[in-house]
Amino acid sequence: MPITDAYDFDSLVNDAERMVLQELEEQLKTAVDVCTCQECVLDMAAFALNNVKPAYRVSLMGSVYAGSGGQARHAPGITRAVHDAIAKVRANPSHD
Repeated sequence: MPITDAYDFDSLVNDAERMVLQELEEQLKTAVDVCTCQECVLDMAAFALNNVKPAYRVSLMGSVYAGSGGQARHAPGITRAVHDAIAKVRANPSHD
């Protein structure tokens, strides 16, 4: 039996993903000459997420911790990773 059938993984959350998506949304508002089709935006998100440290949590206390200082600690790396992801996809879009 798969482990996902035996346990509820819905509470396993990567806060870095939320932070990357928020930062991507903000940076795309002012980005120039970048494609914002589904493929390119997903590529930007994936590229950025592959270049930031994951921030998983599974409990309410993990949420409190992430909100109280975890975000500030991750912010500079996330900003840079998203910036780099946008530049990379701008130069190499997923489509013709």
